[in-house]
Amino acid sequence: MEKIHVLQMKSLALAYMGDVVYEYYVRDYLLRQGKVNVNKLHKSAVRFVQAKQQAKVLRQWLDNEVLDEDEQGVVRRGRNAKSGSVPKNTDVMTYRYSTAFEALLGYHYFLDNHDRLMWLVEAAINYIEKGSETT
Repeated sequence: MEKIHVLQMKSLALAYMGDVVYEYYVRDYLLRQGKVNVNKLHKSAVRFVQAKQQAKVLRQWLDNEVLDEDEQGVVRRGRNAKSGSVPKNTDVMTYRYSTAFEALLGYHYFLDNHDRLMWLVEAAINYIEKGSETT
């Protein structure tokens, strides 16, 4: 897809794909860590993919100016997207930031920005790993 087409995609469509991409890389990461018990894999994966953690990562990126202007625009659009429902285990703002996180990953996926996508995924995983060691 050309950049212009990706920018015209709905934020929730980008987030839909970003969710899949992130889940894939989290599972890959966990399996490469030697985790093989399916129940333990699922419990470990939840730590990375829950809305609260994704929102925390995105806020950290925004606070530290990790994202360029185009990425910030995608994040704003993702954060402001109206999904119609919010999971009962999180608040609206956390869910919106989580959606923005996923939209950002979907944006890079559709643009074939593999290097940037991998950098963001690895940075997210590392940030969550470090946070879980101290909490």
